[in-house]
Amino acid sequence: MGQSVRNQSTIGYIRETATKFLDRETAGGIFLIIATIVALLLANSQWAGAYHHFLGDELLFEFSEHLSFGLTIEEWINDGLMAIFFLVAGLELKREVMVGELSSIKKASAPLLAALGGMAVPALIFISLNLGTENIKGWGIPMATDIAYSLGIIGLLGKNVPRQLKTFLIALAIADDIGAILVIALFYSNELSWIYLGSGMGAFGLLLLMNWTGIKNLIWYIIIGIILWYCFLNSGIHPTIAGVLFAITIPIVPKLDSKILKERTATNVTNLEKTELEKLNPLQDKKQQIILKAIKTDTENSRPPLLKLENSLVDFNAFFIIPIFAVANAGVKLDVNLIEVVSGSLGLGILLGLAIGKVTGIGIFTLIGQKLGVSELHITLNWKHIIGIGMIAGIGFTMSLFITNLAFNDQELIKISKISILIASLLAAIGGAVILLLTSNKGKKNIVK
Repeated sequence: MGQSVRNQSTIGYIRETATKFLDRETAGGIFLIIATIVALLLANSQWAGAYHHFLGDELLFEFSEHLSFGLTIEEWINDGLMAIFFLVAGLELKREVMVGELSSIKKASAPLLAALGGMAVPALIFISLNLGTENIKGWGIPMATDIAYSLGIIGLLGKNVPRQLKTFLIALAIADDIGAILVIALFYSNELSWIYLGSGMGAFGLLLLMNWTGIKNLIWYIIIGIILWYCFLNSGIHPTIAGVLFAITIPIVPKLDSKILKERTATNVTNLEKTELEKLNPLQDKKQQIILKAIKTDTENSRPPLLKLENSLVDFNAFFIIPIFAVANAGVKLDVNLIEVVSGSLGLGILLGLAIGKVTGIGIFTLIGQKLGVSELHITLNWKHIIGIGMIAGIGFTMSLFITNLAFNDQELIKISKISILIASLLAAIGGAVILLLTSNKGKKNIVK
């Protein structure tokens, strides 16, 4: 009985965190839209040269005369800050697997199948158009869903969208992130350095051992996590993968059990009642200060380390990392014929993959899951909702831009890819929003009748 109550307490706290995550990511999507506009304005203004020059400047840390470490501003953003982005994605994934929408086969099957279709069909479309060309390296570009942008659009639609559809999108996007992480790790890594890779895996093993032995203090995880990131930075495998591996090792069991917290809090409250509460406030009474501090410490120790870390980073991720990434990577000069860009095999592959392939793959694989009886949609959702959310999932943006930088070195190919991503994401956002609004309005009319 006691164990059940403790589990329910932890689950309730995790679900509350998930709700806050949704609200933050929705607002973060709006910040991302603003950042994208800023990047495009900078890249197409008189300050374009200074903008690109700044991104190429080196930020160097010198620890001694013979020990220094530096990367360009763009590398710090794409290899450093984005590792934290992937860390947050990994923490969200672990939370969802533990108690969220991916915690059981029944819950996970629908969004997992949808994500699988939403990755496979866009990739096949791109490959069919670019097979045998140098563009084929970009096959992973149209596979991704941008969770921040997608939730930003959903947030703007407000109550026109059922909450279960938002939950479906979160689960789909997180599953999509898993696919993107695997694609980056397996297909977009450079020549391996076995020394650094071995050292990195050693750091990962140490983190797992720390978790297994019950170490809860996050500072030790962060120190080893930084070493893990540095090893992967030099290993040939993209350092953002280190963020995901780091997330896997973070404990979810709190330092202080809920039952013990209850007992200690009861004792502290009893002791607090014995103080001169009627005459003195905590500033005047040291005993009250000590008791209140003990209650605060115990409450803090009852929070799972995973949620502590996620909550401390989620705002930084949504309102700083992702917008900064957009400012650094979405700035493309629009000095080309847009029709020519999207009609070429590279641009067309990305455009059709994101704007058409995503919704097609999500719809078909969701239908297959229904027909085979391995998944089911929530009672509040219908197929128009799935089509609408499938369109919105075609907003690739952050991950698509990220994979573009890994796939190509040719600046012309990068430019074509980025422009195509922006156009496809815009079409997907507008198309999905219109479908969901029409679906909602029709539902309201039927209710009135």
